[in-house]
Amino acid sequence: MEKNVHQGHRQRVKTRFLTEGLDGFEDHQVLEMLLFFCIPMKDTNDLAHKMINEFGSLAGLFEADPKDICKRCGVSENTAVLVSFIPSLSRRYFNRKWGDKPVLNSSSKAGEYSVSLFAGRTYEVFFVICLDSQNRVNYAALVHEGTINESPVYPRLIVETVLRHQANSVILAHNHPGGSLQPSQDDIAITKKITSALEPISVKVMDHIIVAGDKYMSFKERNLI
Repeated sequence: MEKNVHQGHRQRVKTRFLTEGLDGFEDHQVLEMLLFFCIPMKDTNDLAHKMINEFGSLAGLFEADPKDICKRCGVSENTAVLVSFIPSLSRRYFNRKWGDKPVLNSSSKAGEYSVSLFAGRTYEVFFVICLDSQNRVNYAALVHEGTINESPVYPRLIVETVLRHQANSVILAHNHPGGSLQPSQDDIAITKKITSALEPISVKVMDHIIVAGDKYMSFKERNLI
């Protein structure tokens, strides 16, 4: 009897999603439905509430380390991996919507494309977006993880990356997980260093984009480059 009750509830939730989409769902209902696919024949409503409360929000849960999710919520590794997989999956989805070799011929397009590279990342990373002569993306290379500084490794790695991917020009992009779009002195200094390092090989830095959440700031638009 209990199995049939759960099956009936799950089918109603799935039918609601197929009819209405997720827009009308509460966060715990979104998670409850996701848990259907890794926890069979069990009420996942209470667990969904518990998991969200443990990490403060649905986003906080999705961004948590799988080991922490297992330990703090008492769930299996499969469940924790599925939940923590969402940010990376979202990032892949948003980035792939741009298609193959998108044209980044304006600061707004560069900013929007950059936002897709950082979706769901909770730590600072630095990308070099390599462009061909038509401003099409050859490759978006992740060249550094961690806080930006003026370490000489940056220009050397970026020159190597540019040559490897046959870039005609580049757009630099990094994120500020803390939420500020204001460029730091290190951000400005490293931009100048990279620009100088690429000049001898005739590769121009077209822009430097800072991303915070779903917003971005363009060095070019602020006349910082």
